[in-house]
Amino acid sequence: MTTTKELLRSVYGYDSFREGQEAIIDSVLLGKRTLGIMPTGGGKSLTYQLPAMLLPGTTMVVSPLISLMKNQVDELVAAGVPATMINSGVTINEIKKRLADIKNGVYKLFFIAPERLEDPYFYRFIQALPLSLVVIDEVHVLSQWGHDFRPSYLASVDLIEKLSNKPNLMALTATATQKVQADLVNILSIDKTVKTGFARDNLAIKIQKGLSQQEKFDFVIAYAKNNPNDIGIIYAGTRKLVDETSELLVKSGISARAYHAGMLDYEREAAQDAFLYDDCQVMVATNAFGMGINKTNVRYIIHLGMPGSIEAYYQEIGRAGRDGLASETVLLASPRDVQLQRFFIDNADNQTPSIDRESLQNYRK
Repeated sequence: MTTTKELLRSVYGYDSFREGQEAIIDSVLLGKRTLGIMPTGGGKSLTYQLPAMLLPGTTMVVSPLISLMKNQVDELVAAGVPATMINSGVTINEIKKRLADIKNGVYKLFFIAPERLEDPYFYRFIQALPLSLVVIDEVHVLSQWGHDFRPSYLASVDLIEKLSNKPNLMALTATATQKVQADLVNILSIDKTVKTGFARDNLAIKIQKGLSQQEKFDFVIAYAKNNPNDIGIIYAGTRKLVDETSELLVKSGISARAYHAGMLDYEREAAQDAFLYDDCQVMVATNAFGMGINKTNVRYIIHLGMPGSIEAYYQEIGRAGRDGLASETVLLASPRDVQLQRFFIDNADNQTPSIDRESLQNYRK
């Protein structure tokens, strides 16, 4: 029987696990419901990919973003691991073909968005699969107290619980406060939690205060020009600011692309591919970009304003220096950033549907 360390060496080319990886993998292989909390760049994806190769049947990964699914699938296929994804960016005919291949055991892993579970046809389909493991990636979005709350994630938990094939469950995130962690353990009936440290010694964290918007534009242009051989991400709070910043960079002779939810699917995919394959120097984006993207050579992260929470900020700066080399993060803060975040909070309060968490807990009892 192939061991975890043999697979680690043959598929990934590593001789040893990073902190926390082996503990998570062993827990999952023992059939325990497992929550893994590891820093961005700590190798979370390996902790479900490796068990998926060892377990019988198929593994289903619930993922929040199409860009994240695509990145994970591309890397798995490149490593020789059969994987695919089912999402809104795939044509109906291609979805039918992929479903048939999943049914026939062609793939060891497949990725879906949580909303896909609410499709009755798809739900009946996965009920008939030899499903060994369900992975909830970026699981902090499941908790009302975690940043980037997604109600569909919480609704999907009930559907996962009711699966007749009774797969094991694992959940992964880079950030979880004590309150969020306790919430996740309760909602998912977690048997074992593996939490590693959050320190990233290779990241230099800097703050520039009191800059006007024009001064922020001048700063990012000068920074990119002074670091012409480095890859960076610039985060902006609105789509409009993303477009303005990327246009200014391009006009200044800097290779830059924009990424936000207001773009068409093919535009976002083209921008992501250009960034992943070093065809552009700078990605300017809202927080819709970057979650789980495995690009190791990002040397700097610049925020044009204050993020919505310290957890979100940690997630975003963690996308720099994933190769362990020295990298820099710069937060350009101004008083008006608070007004923007208050607007987002008020808007979320007005639009987020209520979730019957008590009924969900009573069902499990």
